[in-house]
Amino acid sequence: MVKTTIVGFPRIGEFRELKFATEAFFRGDSTTKDLLQKGKELRKKHWQLLKDSGIDEITSNDFSFYDTTLDTACLFNIVPAAVRSLALTPLEEYFALARGYQGEKGDVKARPMKKWFNTNYHYLTPKIEASTNVRVVGTKIFDEYQEAKSLGIETRPVILGPFTFLQLAEIDDDVNQEKLIIQLTVAYQEVFSKLDNLGAKWIQLDEPGLVKDLSTEQVNVFETLYQNLLVDKPLNVLIQTYFGDVRDVYHSLITLPVDAIGLDFVEGKQTKALLTSGFPEDKILYAGVVNGKNIWRNQFEQTLLQVKDFQNKKLVLSTSCSLLHVPYTTDNESFSPEIVNYFSFAKEKLEELKVLASLVEHKEMHLLQQNKALFAAKRFDENSELKEKLEQLTAKDFERSPDFEQRRLIQKNVFQLPDLPTTTIGSFPQTKEVKQNRSKWKKGEIDQQHYEQFIEKQIKEWLEWQESIDLDVLVHGEFERNDMVEYFGQQLDGYLFSKNGWVQSYGTRGVKPPIIWSDITRKAPITVKWSAFAQSQTKKVVKGMLTGPVTILNWSFPREDVSTKESTLQLALAIQEEVLDLEKNGIRMIQIDEAALREKLPLRQSDWYSEYLDWAIPAFRLIHSKVKPETQIHTHMCYSEFTDILSAIDQMDADVISFEASRSNLAILDELVRRHFKTAVGPGVYDIHSPRIPSVEELTTTIHEIIKKVPREKIWINPDCGLKTRGIVETKASLANMTKAVAAIREE
Repeated sequence: MVKTTIVGFPRIGEFRELKFATEAFFRGDSTTKDLLQKGKELRKKHWQLLKDSGIDEITSNDFSFYDTTLDTACLFNIVPAAVRSLALTPLEEYFALARGYQGEKGDVKARPMKKWFNTNYHYLTPKIEASTNVRVVGTKIFDEYQEAKSLGIETRPVILGPFTFLQLAEIDDDVNQEKLIIQLTVAYQEVFSKLDNLGAKWIQLDEPGLVKDLSTEQVNVFETLYQNLLVDKPLNVLIQTYFGDVRDVYHSLITLPVDAIGLDFVEGKQTKALLTSGFPEDKILYAGVVNGKNIWRNQFEQTLLQVKDFQNKKLVLSTSCSLLHVPYTTDNESFSPEIVNYFSFAKEKLEELKVLASLVEHKEMHLLQQNKALFAAKRFDENSELKEKLEQLTAKDFERSPDFEQRRLIQKNVFQLPDLPTTTIGSFPQTKEVKQNRSKWKKGEIDQQHYEQFIEKQIKEWLEWQESIDLDVLVHGEFERNDMVEYFGQQLDGYLFSKNGWVQSYGTRGVKPPIIWSDITRKAPITVKWSAFAQSQTKKVVKGMLTGPVTILNWSFPREDVSTKESTLQLALAIQEEVLDLEKNGIRMIQIDEAALREKLPLRQSDWYSEYLDWAIPAFRLIHSKVKPETQIHTHMCYSEFTDILSAIDQMDADVISFEASRSNLAILDELVRRHFKTAVGPGVYDIHSPRIPSVEELTTTIHEIIKKVPREKIWINPDCGLKTRGIVETKASLANMTKAVAAIREE
């Protein structure tokens, strides 16, 4: 009998219960006991759902209060000395690593946050120092296994594997690598032993790091780790991979003394070919056939063809990755049946797995026919005018003139900004009052006039405040926007929106990705009204704020019936219309955020250009190719590793780029200099994902470090991201300190 399982399940809750409980704890409105109890309730609900859905093998320890990579670091005592010296409680220490700490016991910054492979989820980077003593000190993985067992549910505990953990960690130069690997191996073996003593039969080691390009040295590290780790193992071991195929390490993987291997059939381009070359009879194949990253219903016929050749093997059907990346359920949506029938969120994917298991055994074949009929039906009418526009694009449509240096001189004369011009990334705090007014307006409790008067008041007040601290380039604050992608999608034809389709981005931050249903076009101007209003209130320059096409695409649930390139170019034409309308209405600086440019970069470097950058970068250029030389184009990128694609970023031909740099200690600056990066840069001088307020002295030191590495005439000063998630007090104090630091340096 074919069994079913999943890689992991969403933890934020059906209605974001975990988010609200954790934020209440942060505010001091609830106790540690309250927070732990809410976590227990959510785990029980999720385990019961999996059991009731008929999933044969259920996971545990995929729950987290913030991030599972952080959980693994804390389990193994991998906590930087600066945080350990604060002498906090374990939970306080955990959140200090995630959010920073500023209090009577000291002041430490949060750990760097990076993209989780090619997703919009973010993980906290572990830090391993020479003084780090890797050993098992946490109990979470054991506690949650026992918790499920007490409910009568046997689970397979999940933990990040040692190879991927080392890939993701920041390891100081003076760390003895051989000693580290030995310590880590012993620690994992202790986890095995403790779980065995508790009665566990299996453990799942997540190793997504295996799907990247691996050097011979990295393959050797993997083999050494696992050959030592698996000596006299007391548990059955599943090595679970996802986000691609394991071509560089497949033969090493299948020869290891493990009991099961999980492979991705959705994003793994070579997975089927690798298996055709041979798969051990003594191992179970966990086939990731249900897409864990998109919300479209599985096409059963295609999936059955994927696993057809392997049905005579020991087979478990699974998701391609954790369901962390999709919303909880379609049950809470109001889509018509004609639409919702095409969608499958986390709960629905459990059902799909059970149906597929039946179909593999040639049972319930009527469900296959129903599924084939669904996808054979016509979903929408193609936009022939848009198709013609795309076909008529030529190389000239992607080029801006005059060249960068000529534009720089023109813009310098037009704007006459001081050295180190200051600005922000765009958004200001989305306070309770802002959210309540938007909600009342949407519900019809206040009319359009009252809502717009409220937005005008917010914009005026924040413009006045920005002028009072002497910011050089202002923003209107984006008080009318719910989300940087959803807001634009709501003004475009071709999009659909869920009511409760929340997905965790990091910690308590959730996003509600819109759904690309059909061809995309702009219905009417989107941002012109409020940008023009803001500019009319001040003599200083106010930036127009847009989201770029690559980010809109990457932070949406994309179509699966057309290429991502085609969808992105459709979006680019729509945003180009908006750029030109802003320019016509007197907006002289326009920021086009491409926060997620790096996000969908193929994990294998050999695919970077042919499968992504060769069309993603031109799509950005298409947007601003027709603007005047004196119109200054900004872009922004956040929480990604940019150093290896800086040459591509320079080819975007923006005039200014701002990016996250504070948590990475400005490490990107050396690479900017080495690559002769032409674009003016605004490296973030403080971390907005932490509530701590940087002092004037701290910011002055940071700016001096930037000036040492980058020519002063190319530097802008700004926070590292938008400020919508921060409170008013910390936002104003931090920005005021930033402008004071710049003023002091200008005096110098």
